[in-house]
Formats: sequence, structure tokens, C-alpha cells
Amino acid sequence: MGPLNGYTVIELAGIGPAPMGGMMLADLGAEVIRVDRSAADAPSPLESVSGRGKKSVVLNLKSAQGIEALLRMVENADVLIDPFRPGVCEKLGVGPEVCLARNPKLIFARMTGWGQEGPLATSAGHDINYIALTGALFANGEGAGRPMPPLNLVGDMGGGGMLLVNGVLAALLETASSGQGQVIDVAMVDGAAQLMWMFHTFHAAGLWNADQREANMLDGGTHFYNTYECADGEYVSIGSIEPQFYALLMEKAGLSEAEFAEQNNPERWSDQKQALGDVIRQKTRDEWCELMEGTDVCFAPVLRFTEAPGHSAAVARESYIEVDGVVQPAPAPRFSRTAATVAHGPRANGADTQSVLGAMGFAEQEIASLRDAGAIS
Repeated sequence: MGPLNGYTVIELAGIGPAPMGGMMLADLGAEVIRVDRSAADAPSPLESVSGRGKKSVVLNLKSAQGIEALLRMVENADVLIDPFRPGVCEKLGVGPEVCLARNPKLIFARMTGWGQEGPLATSAGHDINYIALTGALFANGEGAGRPMPPLNLVGDMGGGGMLLVNGVLAALLETASSGQGQVIDVAMVDGAAQLMWMFHTFHAAGLWNADQREANMLDGGTHFYNTYECADGEYVSIGSIEPQFYALLMEKAGLSEAEFAEQNNPERWSDQKQALGDVIRQKTRDEWCELMEGTDVCFAPVLRFTEAPGHSAAVARESYIEVDGVVQPAPAPRFSRTAATVAHGPRANGADTQSVLGAMGFAEQEIASLRDAGAIS
């Protein structure tokens, strides 16, 4: 019974950030109904996490009856998530104008890469392209090498899924006071640009070299904010930015004052990285954890994501859960009174078609007619 209990979200099936946004809204208690395009005995393996807590309805959106069924569902919904390229919903007959005519309070959230307008709006793209255009990709990687994508976390997830949820929640708050719905243009390229705000600030202050990788404080350029290989081939992370944390790093690692003085002198960073790397390679990851973890060094072992659920901090906070045999992150953030929970794992495509339509006012005979016509399954 999360904080969004009582809200209904229709999620047109898509990939990447839209399913993530729908998952988060379901975790927060909204009834999220995923509209799938074909029936199957089991959900796609790619939905084993993002499909949690959602119901599944299969509609044939190429049929007039299927479109009408969706529009009747819209009349009972608070939010519709559109994961398609600009204009696709309009061609199907379920664009914002049509949907808002049926439900003036509807939030029509459009999730795209390049946005609804502009010269790239109708072009295909992926996370790597969106972050390339914002400078985020250029900034990641080794200085002498090529830019390296930070998985698809920056464009798809942070710049897409998170921004989608942020927009939906803000729009729902506004609708509660105005009584009117609206269209949200959520673009991954915009979200990725927002995630780069700090580096625009640093650059304007003369604290960031935007033309070089591995030359700045947070991009691996320094010895005190970096990762290091240990004696066992595993890695640790160190983020001793503040002077008091840096002093503790020097103490715990036994670093010499002469060699590691002038913490913020870029001319010394390369040599200091090499020297600190030599020190870290003298112990295993577990030995460094024993020495530094839980201190103000700002230290953590570099874990594989399969190791993360077993770490003592994750176990203590119950940061991971298991749903239908799949280990996955628990809902977040945490609420003191209206806890976010996972109601169930992903549902088979179409498993909830009849129950959802029935709850939205479709008579049994109507549902049977839609099934006979191939509009639902």
C-alpha cells in the first residue's frame, strides 16, 4: 500500500526507461497495467524485474475494437506511458488529443530519446547516442583511450526512467489542484544533460578540463578519487576528497607525507596514482576492507552486481529482494508510513485482460465479443 495507492497507470509495452518508470510507480503502490501486443504463456525474460507488480492486458491496437478498448481504459486511468517514437500513438488513434478528450485529467507521459520535437525527433537512437550528444560519453574512459559507455545508466535509466517518474509525480501533484491533465515530453537526451549539471558548474569555475578525460577530480584523473587493483586481482574504490578524509587515507595506507603532500596539485597526480597503486597491490581486497571499510576514508570494495546483495550493508538494509527466484533491488525510496512493496512478479502477457477490463466496467458479453473479434487475448 505505497504512497501511490489508488492511482492507475497504463503502460504501453516498450523497452528500457519506460518499463523502469512503470516498475517504480508500481513499487510505489500504483496499479500499473502493461498493455502488451501479443499473448504468451510467460512474460519475456527481459521483464523479469521491470514487470514486477504490474498487470498485463493484451490488446490488438491494429483493430478498431482494440483501440476503443484502450480508450475506455484511459477513461479510468490517471497516467498513460507512451514509449513510442513521436507520432506513433497519433497514427494508432490514441494520441494525447484523443486521450485527453476522453479523460481531461489524464497525464500523457511520452518517453523518447530525442524528444517530441527537433531535427532528431524521429530518428532511432540508444543510450550511447543520447549521452554522446550531451558530453557525458566523452567524459568517461581512459585519457589516452576512447570514450567508454557507463553501461546504459546515464541515458536510459537516470536520464530516462528516473526523469519519467519525476515528471509523472510532479504532474499528478499539479492535476490534484488544477483538475486538468497534460502531456509530458520526457527525452533521454534532456535527462542526460541534466545529469551533467555539476560539470557545467565546475567548467564555469575553471575547475574542469572538458577537453580531456582522466584529467579531473571525478573522472579518474586524481589518485584520491579512483579505483585500484589489489593483490588478488580484485579492486577497491577510494574517494578521499576532503582534507580530513585524505589524511586518514594516508594514515591507514601508510603513505609518506613527502610523496603524497600537495593533494590537489594536478602535476603530481600521475605519480601519486602510480605510487598509491603500488601500495594497494600489496594487500587483497578483503584485507583492505578489514583496514578501511566503515572508516571516513570514503572506501568501498568494487563488487560485481551479483556480489552486491551479499554485502553486509545490503543485507542489513534489506536492499535486495527475491521475486520468483530472481534477486533484484528492493523498492526505493523508503517511506515510514506507506511502505513501497512488490505485490508480485511479472505476469504472463494477457493474464489480467479479463479481470482488468471487468474492473473498468466492461460487461462479460463485451469482453467475450472483443475476444471473438481478436481485439483482446
